[in-house]
Amino acid sequence: MSVLGKRIKYLREKNNFSQKRLAESLGITNVQLSRYETGDRNPDPDTIKKIADFFEVSTDYLLGRTDNPSSKNNEDDSNINVAFYNGLKDLDDLEPDERQFILDMVEDTVARFKKRKAELKAKKKK
Repeated sequence: MSVLGKRIKYLREKNNFSQKRLAESLGITNVQLSRYETGDRNPDPDTIKKIADFFEVSTDYLLGRTDNPSSKNNEDDSNINVAFYNGLKDLDDLEPDERQFILDMVEDTVARFKKRKAELKAKKKK
């Protein structure tokens, strides 16, 4: 089960919603919701936003980018997440080694940005 699926299920159960009731509230079928929760399918960016808005959590939280469910994040960050997630949908068409290569590149890029940010922060303190 994906982080996204686990978090949707967690929020649904925490708020005492059945799959059917939540699906109706989101305007999707309970089969779709079940597939999202098990990780068999991924919701489109608009549905991710609907789920986040419904539970008043951030899309970052749903996507596993933070453990803080607060929806009071920077709107630009949410837009980046949706755009990034949109690109990830196409990974299903790739071979496993190709997907891993792309994911490794993303992790490496994020690590380099964090390192650069830390270096700039250290320079400012001097």
